[in-house]
Amino acid sequence: MLCPVYSPLDLTVERAEGVRIFTSKGEFLDTYGGIGVLPLGHSHPDVVRAIGEKAARYAHLSNYFLDPDACETAEILLSKTGRKGEVYFANSGTEANEAALKAVKKNRKGAIVSFEGNFHGRTLGALSITWGPSMRHPFEPLIPGSVFLPLSGRALLDFAEKNEVAGIFFECIQGNTGIYPIPEDLALAAAKLQKERGVLIAADEIQGGLGRTGKFFSFEHFGLEPDIITLGKGLGGGLPLGAALFCGWSPFAPGDHGSTFAPNPVSLAAGKAVLRHLTPDLLEEVSRKGALLRERLAALPWAGEVRGKGLMIGVGAENPAEIKKKAFDRSVLLNVTGGGIRFLPALTITEPEMEEIVRRLNF
Repeated sequence: MLCPVYSPLDLTVERAEGVRIFTSKGEFLDTYGGIGVLPLGHSHPDVVRAIGEKAARYAHLSNYFLDPDACETAEILLSKTGRKGEVYFANSGTEANEAALKAVKKNRKGAIVSFEGNFHGRTLGALSITWGPSMRHPFEPLIPGSVFLPLSGRALLDFAEKNEVAGIFFECIQGNTGIYPIPEDLALAAAKLQKERGVLIAADEIQGGLGRTGKFFSFEHFGLEPDIITLGKGLGGGLPLGAALFCGWSPFAPGDHGSTFAPNPVSLAAGKAVLRHLTPDLLEEVSRKGALLRERLAALPWAGEVRGKGLMIGVGAENPAEIKKKAFDRSVLLNVTGGGIRFLPALTITEPEMEEIVRRLNF
């Protein structure tokens, strides 16, 4: 009946709260928060309240109406960049990247550079800049002019010497391939091309943004000032919402892009509730708790290299599928990707909850 594109767990969820999921087979600890979609955890009361109140007023209007929450949410997001700009709202992260691609292609000519290990989504445009030949091959040819380079500043500069570059797409901390931060020399090379040649930098913050790494945006760790920032996942607090932020410029004219559903009013209300909680104090706590969790995970008998920043953590393992199975038997849900275990817990996770997870994973 359903397209077999997923491999769901053999569980029926009854309810969920914080980092706990209550199922037909008992209570489980969730270490990846809906794959990074729930920065405040499951069923946060402020998010639930915002959804209910907004849905009681209206659930959809269409783009013939301006929802005040759209303006307020855009203002909050732009304030986090410290720059003026514009926001295009979408229904997901991959749609936000589609908007970013259109903005680049409309305003500059040349190659669109991505990097080995990047993941930007599965729609055709985003797939064109997503690393992973097995994902791309069945759907080729994709967007022409998209290239993949090694994660090397020298490789980027060498390519730019011989080719016109329109835009560079970054995951400053690559999520789908196992939580790998980009090297410093690559960030410096991109900034050089941006300054000297006007190359557009797009920072995909869909997984690494919204406080996940201890800073509001992960690119802040690397000294970048992107022209485009894309968001998704946690932005809607569990509901579909994405955004493309255009910092210091206006790429689109009326009719250049659009969506029937975006921004959905209920998703915006949930998003505002999430953003109110992403305070400097919370981000400081994310950094502190992330350092503690990485230390605890590194001490586990099966753990290899531990990578990441804040509560965006990758742990190497010789047999991650077996680790996932053993964890499941101990009522801990793990996410395997990039040959390791990816941890994206709720930013509100408590120290006792982290200790409980680590204790169950000590096998």
